[in-house]
Amino acid sequence: MTSTLLSPLWQDVLSDLQHPDVFWQIVTIAVCLALSWGLARLLRPRLSAQDPQQRLRQLGAEGLARALWPLLALMLIWLARWVLGQWQPVNLLRLATALITAFAVIRLALYVLRRVFVRGGRVSATQHMVERAFAILVWAGFALHITGLLPELLNVLEQAVLPIGKSKLSVLAILQAGVFVVITLVAALWIGATLEERLMRIDGMHASMRVVLARLGKSVLIVLAVLFSLSLVGIDLTVLSVFGGALGVGIGLGMQRIVSNYVAGFIILLERSLSIGDVVTVDKYSGTVRRINTRYTTIRAADGADAIIPNEMLLSNPVQNQYLSDRSVRLVARVTVGYESDVDEVLQLLVATTAAVPRVSQEPAPVALLLNLGADGLEMETAFWIDDPENGRGNVLSDVNRAILKALQLRNISIPYPQREVRIINKIET
Repeated sequence: MTSTLLSPLWQDVLSDLQHPDVFWQIVTIAVCLALSWGLARLLRPRLSAQDPQQRLRQLGAEGLARALWPLLALMLIWLARWVLGQWQPVNLLRLATALITAFAVIRLALYVLRRVFVRGGRVSATQHMVERAFAILVWAGFALHITGLLPELLNVLEQAVLPIGKSKLSVLAILQAGVFVVITLVAALWIGATLEERLMRIDGMHASMRVVLARLGKSVLIVLAVLFSLSLVGIDLTVLSVFGGALGVGIGLGMQRIVSNYVAGFIILLERSLSIGDVVTVDKYSGTVRRINTRYTTIRAADGADAIIPNEMLLSNPVQNQYLSDRSVRLVARVTVGYESDVDEVLQLLVATTAAVPRVSQEPAPVALLLNLGADGLEMETAFWIDDPENGRGNVLSDVNRAILKALQLRNISIPYPQREVRIINKIET
């Protein structure tokens, strides 16, 4: 009973363990692991680029550095198998090769998954669960391989057939298609993420165009990955036409708004009517555009709250974009001085004081105006422009007001406060 559950490889390994020459296989495995560990420590700093631009040019170098030790160990054990196999059986080395291959696959796969799905350096609980599930599947496949149960399991899955339309597909073909689709999709997303990083670092291209190219590139890669994986496992692509009618009805009924948001997202990016960093107002939402996705746009208000706006809303409603044609913003500082003040002197002082404040644009130059002969004094305003509103408006307006207050105090120019004269018409005598 035991022999029927063990693969020839496992039986050969048990046979080698009873032979004295197995000592050389154990020593060879230990030496290969030690050498690969030492070589990995020497090569890993050279593969891990410190410069972000250099890291982008070395596509996959970081992943190779993470799996460098098992890959080097695999190469050395393969070489040792070829050399040592000239004199004695090397079944233990064959088992070690399969074991280290599974370990290397897990390391590379975890790197790719985190490269694609992890943003900001934080790994979610779902990501950890997926990684553990993948590792369990790989080790389960390895266990089925060395015990000889894998061929029997594949045979059972191949004989189980499911009807799909007018065609019939085996469960094994469906599982293989699913595995190939997942692998090619992850590879496509990995390449898409790298392409997006490259595009976002191109300074000579408009930000919206970079986002469009990144989204289109990722979409094309995903479609090609699905078609390639399905054809690779031998599935006739005409079978997918069965789902075409259902998909069309679903888009026409339940997915109409979703599709319209996606189309609106590409239109916004192609028209360049919005860019990341623009200050916009749409409906009751106002703030800075933080992210433009194919389905929605994220706007961050001044209080830090994020509003998720469907892209269709940005096309169907009026949108006020303060940075569409010019990023310069006009600000106004108002002050009231006493009637005894020299108007021309105060206006010149306001212009000179405002122009001396950092971040105030010199072209167009600040302008001071006498707005009104108020009840409490002469109401004046100073209008000025700034070219970097993304760095804040309230701070520069505060600097201008403080500078004006200091200049008026140095020249003894009074800033009156409201005064009212109260007269008692009928005096009550006691």
